[in-house]
Amino acid sequence: MINLITGKRGTGKTKVLVDMIKESAEKATGNVVCIERGMKLTYDIPHKVRLVDAEEYGITSFDSFYGFVAGMLAGNYDIQEVFVDGILKIGGRDYNALGAMLEKLAMIAKDVKITFTVSADDEVLPQTVKAFM
Repeated sequence: MINLITGKRGTGKTKVLVDMIKESAEKATGNVVCIERGMKLTYDIPHKVRLVDAEEYGITSFDSFYGFVAGMLAGNYDIQEVFVDGILKIGGRDYNALGAMLEKLAMIAKDVKITFTVSADDEVLPQTVKAFM
């Protein structure tokens, strides 16, 4: 299941995401993962959440992000939730490519909840992205 938190820069998306991560860490019986660029959330999320720096793994496109997440899910069946802060900072601002990646990811993440923050106005997002809002 894919969920998006959208809005302009500075509207509190990351704070909402951090609150969701904390709640998930308390309730989850499986593993919780947070992916971001630059390790800015190190002190904001619980230590039992696996924090992954996209830059450390060379993730610079939506294709490489998809491959990384697919490999992560294939290697660890205990992952229950994945949170991604700033997907456009990781993959770029090609909204159509984002939509295509979300559609592919939805096919393999049926039992895993994946939540993304997307720093963009809803009006500029294509239908392929809006479908996950």
